[in-house]
Amino acid sequence: MKISVLDQAPISKGNTPEQTLRNTVELAQFVEKLGYYRYWVAEHHNTNGLASTAPEILITRIASLTDKIRVGSGGVLLPQYSPLKVAENFKMLEAMFPGRIDLGVGRSPGGGQKTRLALTDGSQKMLSAFSRQVKDLHGFLYNTLPEDHEYKGVVATPQTSTNPETWVLGLSDRGAKHAAINGTGFTFGHFISPDKSSEAISTYLERFRPSPERKEPAVNACIFVVCAETKEEAEELALSQDMWLLQVEKGKETRVPSIEEVKAHTFTSDELKKIEQNRSRAVIGTPDEVKEQLETLAHTYSANELLLITNIYDFEKKKQSYKLIAEAFQS
Repeated sequence: MKISVLDQAPISKGNTPEQTLRNTVELAQFVEKLGYYRYWVAEHHNTNGLASTAPEILITRIASLTDKIRVGSGGVLLPQYSPLKVAENFKMLEAMFPGRIDLGVGRSPGGGQKTRLALTDGSQKMLSAFSRQVKDLHGFLYNTLPEDHEYKGVVATPQTSTNPETWVLGLSDRGAKHAAINGTGFTFGHFISPDKSSEAISTYLERFRPSPERKEPAVNACIFVVCAETKEEAEELALSQDMWLLQVEKGKETRVPSIEEVKAHTFTSDELKKIEQNRSRAVIGTPDEVKEQLETLAHTYSANELLLITNIYDFEKKKQSYKLIAEAFQS
């Protein structure tokens, strides 16, 4: 089974966006040496705690300072943009780093209504157009727009000999359908909501249609993971992620708190209940425990790859978590 990384570039309290982005590049170099297969960066807007707003730029930096790990987006918020421009951006990346670029796209609005309108410069774009946009994106990437398409004759350049892999990120059968009918890979967001996983994966596998890029379906899933030498240490490290998730869901602070701050906080019964619910989105434990649970999840999802996301406070402990997991899978 392949293991990969999704990085939202979360900013720990007391840290700066600049240092956080340097950490992202360092982490990508670090996990490449450990044998991880992909490194994806996210796109978030109008938040003080997530530094990755422009995945295309961050991908360029990471790919420039690594050698073989695949680098991509998880994902570009396609409803806010022109399929042509996204195709051109990623063709440029593919031209510079052939065979290493992934184009993951999502249907998320990217924030509240005001943020979304700012991204689209006031244009009222419909989220319901997402599947058509994915189809157009493939049309531009592979120069396969239908003869009657209004943009037929518009060619996405540079005209590369290879193209980035495309993936649709989703949480339900709706996202799975978008991936299936357009012949892309499907990334299931277990780390956001695992509730509809069975329905989503079944829908994708049953409805998949081959495309110029992909003849067979491909599934991966993304999950929160915290690993340490002992169960007790892993649980303690995960406290910062627990609190961070609570804050994000309340629409408040999105920087990652320290363990000391979490321990000083008096949790309400509702907060404790929510933390327990959120733990279904994560795997936390020793290397052997984490490996066993991840392999079970991969089997459940009919996936041969998992993307791991670790949003804890301490950067060195985050690196150690990824290292322990890699060693467990190599043993």
